[in-house]
Amino acid sequence: MKTVIFAAIAAACVSAPAFAQDAAPFTGPRAGVTMGYDKFDGEEGFSYGVTAGYDLALAPRVTGGVEVSLGDSTVDGAGFDASRDLAASLRLGFVATPRVLAFGKVGYASSRVEALGTGSAFEGVRFGGGLEFAATPNTYISAEYQRTEYEQNIGGRDAAVVGVGFRF
Repeated sequence: MKTVIFAAIAAACVSAPAFAQDAAPFTGPRAGVTMGYDKFDGEEGFSYGVTAGYDLALAPRVTGGVEVSLGDSTVDGAGFDASRDLAASLRLGFVATPRVLAFGKVGYASSRVEALGTGSAFEGVRFGGGLEFAATPNTYISAEYQRTEYEQNIGGRDAAVVGVGFRF
C-alpha cells in the first residue's frame, strides 16, 4: 500500500509542471485573511481569521491542496460565547476561467465554546466550497461557504466568508 501511495505522489509531482500553465495563478503557497457571517447554535455574529495553504496542479484545470485556518467569532448567545476555531482541510479546485477557481473542501475542525465560566472544545467535520478570483498573478479575492458538523450532537456551525490573500 505504501508503494502505491508513493507512486501516486511521485506521478503527481512529475506531471505537475506540465499542468502548471493551466492552473498558473492557483498553485503554490498562499496566505490570507477572512471575515464574514457566522452562525452557531441559532446565534449570529461576525467571524474573522487567517488562512494558509498550498495548492498543486493535479491535471489540466484541476488543483488540489491543503489549507489550515485559525479564526475567532463574535457569536455570543444565552450563556455561551463561541471563540477560537481551528481547521485543517483538503481542497480540490477546478479552473473555470484563467482567473476564476471554483473549489470544494473537507476537513477537521476544532472550535472552542465558553459556557458558564468554562471552555470546551468541540470537534467535527468541516466542508464547504467557494470561488477564488485571481486579481493579479499573486493576489486573490475569495468567497466561500463553510459548514461544520460537530461530533457531540450539538448541531452545526455555518459561515459565509470573504477573503483576500497572496500567493508566493
